Amino acid sequence: MSAVSLPPLPPAPDEGYRPGGRSIADIVDREHRQLLALLDQLAGSAGSAGSAGAPRDGLAVLTAALSRHLSAEEQYLLPAVRAALPEHAGRVDEEIDGDAGLLTALKGLTDETLTEVAERVRRHVDGVGGLVAELRAVATQEELIRLGNRLEIAEEAAPTRPHPGTPGTPPWNRIVEPAVGVVDKVRDAVTRRPTYLADLPEPPRD
Repeated sequence: MSAVSLPPLPPAPDEGYRPGGRSIADIVDREHRQLLALLDQLAGSAGSAGSAGAPRDGLAVLTAALSRHLSAEEQYLLPAVRAALPEHAGRVDEEIDGDAGLLTALKGLTDETLTEVAERVRRHVDGVGGLVAELRAVATQEELIRLGNRLEIAEEAAPTRPHPGTPGTPPWNRIVEPAVGVVDKVRDAVTRRPTYLADLPEPPRD
């Protein structure tokens, strides 16, 4: 069983200790389903007869959710895959390049660019989903849960707007992304911009 490279951890109380929290694989899979459901919901709103397009709040939440999701994955999920499965380093690099393209497409998201963003998100879900399945096969449940805890912390500090020019690999992204995230959150508070699925009148079901 391969070990995943993790940040320093406190010693476990006993040999059978299992940390609390959710597996990084379960978290990422759920977020992928939520993102796809939100995209379907927005596409339905934009394409309905007499519609003025996708709700602006929906586009704002999609932008924020994707920005947080990609940032956290690049900080913890993709480095874990690279460490545990070095033979897939090329696939990790492809996903990082794809993330940069997705963030670029996400800037100034409108009804007109929603289709392109949706296509890029589906490619992301397929590519990263495959890597998550590979990681499940080699990492212990304890490792996956500890990574999940770090992913969730990273998401809370992550940017809520696309910044494709920021570093995509550790250690610099773990330093730069939280700093950029602080600025984004101040702007969100000032403009009362919605950034979470729960902020929507009808959050999509995953």
